[in-house]
Amino acid sequence: MPADLAGVVERFQGRTVLVLGDLVADEYVYGKPSRISREAPVLILRYLHREIRPGGAANACHNLHTLGARAIPLGVVGDDEAGARLLEFFGEQGIPRDGVVPLPGRATPVKTRIMAGGYQATRQQVVRVDREPEGPPPPPAEARLGEVLAAYAPRADALILSDYGYGTITPRLLEAVTALAARTGLMVTADSRYDLLRYRGVTAATPNEPEVEQLLGVALDGDKALEQAGWGLLERLGSRLLLITRGSKGMILFEREGRCAFLPIYGDDQIADVTGAGDTVISAFTLALVGGAAPLQAARLSNIAGGLVVMKRGTAPVTRAELLSAIARDVQDGQP
Repeated sequence: MPADLAGVVERFQGRTVLVLGDLVADEYVYGKPSRISREAPVLILRYLHREIRPGGAANACHNLHTLGARAIPLGVVGDDEAGARLLEFFGEQGIPRDGVVPLPGRATPVKTRIMAGGYQATRQQVVRVDREPEGPPPPPAEARLGEVLAAYAPRADALILSDYGYGTITPRLLEAVTALAARTGLMVTADSRYDLLRYRGVTAATPNEPEVEQLLGVALDGDKALEQAGWGLLERLGSRLLLITRGSKGMILFEREGRCAFLPIYGDDQIADVTGAGDTVISAFTLALVGGAAPLQAARLSNIAGGLVVMKRGTAPVTRAELLSAIARDVQDGQP
């Protein structure tokens, strides 16, 4: 099986995947603990540095790119520093930017994480501050996204819907995606934080366990409850595949044909950071499926990718070389 997975990864190259969704800037502000404030019982951090990384749909694009595919982002950014940095990042990586619509007066979604720790110590997140846009993109931006979607879809192998709740995937754009998929057979996969049932009929969806609990309004106490919930959700979605990620417990794959498989976590269960792991999982899963992998193969590959990325701190991608190296180690160790 591992040797077969390496062949699937080799087929990532040359694939084109559209990513329609919320382009987010993940900002990290690093500081070293200094003293307790005399104004209030709070810690004062001595500022060290800051960085902005691609998050949300932009992180999915980053993962697709480092895995060897051609990623095409479709979304909006504001005329602010965060939006400029995302556009600059795409340019540096050679990721097409004609599907990114800059909007004057709009805020780019920014998640600012304040990180505290000494120079040699592991830095921990102290607090997160979110800056959010008001409402969905205006009609002209929506129309532009629809035009780019229609232009690129005939040349694409798949489309990822990356919904972080900021309104980029409007009802009209979702209708356009549904019509394109029906007409061309385009594979569509969905990762939605709060409203997955909007995406009925997609090829596959990749929620995490807490999202399934919130979506169905039930507490998933144990594998049996999760299995029952997964089958129910797959039926309601009308999808071919459902991959539920479970953090340190791994994943569970549901196939419409009636198969269900539990996958234990890949690697160490002492997770460093889950930020952006869902973007890595859906990127690897989608690429594996368009590369001809069987659903269980695709799930195994995305499980490896997810296991690798959660050992990195902060929003980060997994590279094609890292994935192939992990597979080679499994071959050497005789893993099934």
